[in-house]
Amino acid sequence: MGDALFSLGESMPPAYPERAAWGTAPKLRQWQAEALEKYFESTPRDYLAVATPGAGKTTFALRVAAMLVEAGTINRITVVAPTEHLKSQWADAAARIGLALDPNFKNSDGRHGADFIGVAVTYAQVASKPLLHRAKTEAARTLVILDEIHHGGDALSWGDGIREAFEPATRRLALTGTPFRSDTAAIPFVDYVEDAEGIRRSKADYTYGYGDALKDHVVRPVIFMAYSGQMRWRTSAGEEMEAQLGEGFTKDITAHAWRTALNPEGEWIPSVLAAADRRLTEVRRTIPDAGGLVIATDHSDAKAYAAQLKRITGEKVTTILSDDAGASRKIEDFSAGTDRWMVAVRMVSEGVDVPRLAVGVYATSTSTPLFFAQAIGRYVRSRKRGEVASVFLPSVPILMALANQMEVERDHALDRPEKHVDDPDFIPEEALMDEANREEKASDELSKQKFEALDSRASFDRVLYDGGEFGTGAMLGSEDEQDFLGIPGLLDADQVGVLLRQRQQEQVTRRSRTAGAAAPVEEPAVTDHRQLTELRSKLSKNVSAWAARTGTPHGVVHTKLREVCGGPAVAQANADQLNKRLNKLQDWFVGKR
Repeated sequence: MGDALFSLGESMPPAYPERAAWGTAPKLRQWQAEALEKYFESTPRDYLAVATPGAGKTTFALRVAAMLVEAGTINRITVVAPTEHLKSQWADAAARIGLALDPNFKNSDGRHGADFIGVAVTYAQVASKPLLHRAKTEAARTLVILDEIHHGGDALSWGDGIREAFEPATRRLALTGTPFRSDTAAIPFVDYVEDAEGIRRSKADYTYGYGDALKDHVVRPVIFMAYSGQMRWRTSAGEEMEAQLGEGFTKDITAHAWRTALNPEGEWIPSVLAAADRRLTEVRRTIPDAGGLVIATDHSDAKAYAAQLKRITGEKVTTILSDDAGASRKIEDFSAGTDRWMVAVRMVSEGVDVPRLAVGVYATSTSTPLFFAQAIGRYVRSRKRGEVASVFLPSVPILMALANQMEVERDHALDRPEKHVDDPDFIPEEALMDEANREEKASDELSKQKFEALDSRASFDRVLYDGGEFGTGAMLGSEDEQDFLGIPGLLDADQVGVLLRQRQQEQVTRRSRTAGAAAPVEEPAVTDHRQLTELRSKLSKNVSAWAARTGTPHGVVHTKLREVCGGPAVAQANADQLNKRLNKLQDWFVGKR
């Protein structure tokens, strides 16, 4: 290994001058140099480095490994990763700097080949045979690199297995981009320190968050394109329901509307996929090889979304359905190519390195902070300064909150405070995590019930960026929507904010001008879609209130209103018909009293 691999130099740039092959850059980013210096100052047995996805944790870890090997501190390396695909990525990256790791090692092999300095294995693999890996660890001076260490708490057997296997290690280097979990399972080899509130929180030896990485131009700025729309479904009780996506009055309604939006047979998801593809076309004007990734909930949805994208683009779509060797090859081919779209189930959300991904569609109902952060991490890896990432997602409260919390750094808490919301010491970040976990469990329960999505329609809602919201809603294909879809693909982080504010002001000005011109007309020929949305939402609330008062199913109430007032279903009704139904409901309320 040459001197360039180890030379830190006096001045370290915050980002690569050009994108180097993953794990092989001759110079370190500033945070990597600082973390490395801190590591060798203290020479710790355990070291936890927390760095946002896309910042370069692998490069840092391999530099530590190479220097420990050269110093004679270690003579064996074991990398533990969450998935089969990541084992190959680690082995490939290590090989580029002269460290031979065997990613194909199986527990039944007993020992790895003499040509390798170590192995890359999965957490599940270690947990299934911890004593085997303990013996291997004891047989040499071993450095264990625990990639995405939060997975060490995924199951009791995993945590126990990892502790058993690697307790004798000479050195342990833990890495993660998301050091928090939605549960309180302790993570092996991580220190926990009690804070002022008596909560034990994970303590990192070095932290490099998304906000810092964004300032250093190490990661891309992410703009979130939120889409709403009218949803209609039938419950397990045969009750027909209707709601605006994101305006559910209970978690059940929100979850059902969300599932309806993601149903491949409706209109919402094809409309959003088409909008995302238009965005990708715009990005490819300045980033010719830019690609897109759709994250789906399950195999059937992934296949359906891929078929829809093929119809939209006329091009083949890479589909990843499982974590196996074939999937790894598909991901590598997509990463090295120029195809537009890849569709994958949830397992591709973590660690997969496809730097050209610039547009994403979050088409899953999974909503924990951990999963969301890892999923968005697939799009933030920067190759050169100015690249912008765009993620399309359903306009539901929990996702909006998570998108607005992109720069919040969290530690893993082993304890939960018993605090009331009104308590001045209440911690909102923990409330967000708890709520996300509750929503996830509620979604899992609902998925077990009978459910029939009937109809879904999409509308552009808003853009979220850097904690701010831009846009006031628009119809699909409108000039207002195109204002945001047409944002250039190359912009610095501060330029994104400026341009979004400018587009919003243009939108407001345009609407004010339109409203002023239409003022003398008493009854415009075309009803504004925002008025229809507001009326539908108001009607839905009133129907829910009447159903709760009388015990009558929502669908029966809607049917009765159509019989009395005339007109089609709510989704197709005009403003006059919706107002008639609202007035009739008001009459019923008054009469009831």
